[in-house]
Amino acid sequence: MTSELLEIQPSELKFTFELKKQSSCSIQLGNKSAHYVAFKVKTTSPKKYCVRPNIGIIKPNATCDFTVTMQAQRVAPTDLHCKDKFLIQSAVVPNGTTEEDITSAMFLKDGEKCVEEKKLRVVLISPPPSPVLVPRNGEAKQDPYTETSVQKDKVMSGAENIPPSLKNVEGFELAKVKDEFRAANDAELRPTSDDSEELHPKSKENLEELKPAKDAVFLNLSKDFKDMTSKLSVVESKLKEAELTIMKLTEEKSKNTQEREVLKHELRKYSVRSVQVGFPFLYVCIIAFIGLATGYYLHP
Repeated sequence: MTSELLEIQPSELKFTFELKKQSSCSIQLGNKSAHYVAFKVKTTSPKKYCVRPNIGIIKPNATCDFTVTMQAQRVAPTDLHCKDKFLIQSAVVPNGTTEEDITSAMFLKDGEKCVEEKKLRVVLISPPPSPVLVPRNGEAKQDPYTETSVQKDKVMSGAENIPPSLKNVEGFELAKVKDEFRAANDAELRPTSDDSEELHPKSKENLEELKPAKDAVFLNLSKDFKDMTSKLSVVESKLKEAELTIMKLTEEKSKNTQEREVLKHELRKYSVRSVQVGFPFLYVCIIAFIGLATGYYLHP
């Protein structure tokens, strides 16, 4: 079989490279043969890329897509040059083969097998620049954000508020007009002496009103603190009483246990003595039997 098994589109993997961002690329495999074809995708940097799916079966005259995801990178390569490569292996398999039947032995090059390999290189592309001009009704206009920033700069410089007749004067007169405009704006924003005189009495009155409230809050806090300290002292005294009672109970318990041990020891001694007093029953029976026998022989 001399013809290629798979048609690969595109012939290289292109990723839009941005720092700390993932990038994905899709590859389409087309089966050009009349047989079932199994494929397997390998890479020189398996930790850097994620391939889904990395193996599969393509029916005759059918296609299959797989996606390659480049993980987020913290360092940009010099001149966006990447040496990473991918290897796509393909092999003819029997009809009805499934993905579960795929093994690594299928892609070993033997004399009887038809196995093909194709390498794909990785190409990194810089992200497109953000557009400044936005087309509107066939005319190029500035982006709204850029337009507002330009208007703001014009207002701050005072160029828009100057009449058209003054724009053509020499630089000295134009600077003089700008200074007058800024002085007028500062005068509008600066508070007058009457306003400042009105503000000071109000602030003093507010401070005088806040003083009694502050004193009342301080008194309440001091009372609460005293109450808490008294409660804590009561709790501490109760805890001490409880500790004393616990100590007394433990002492009484130890005394009771000692008395019990003494009583048990005395009972054991008494039981031993009671067993040793008197004659055993078997001994008495033997003496009686001997007495009967002697009497029978003496008085036949």
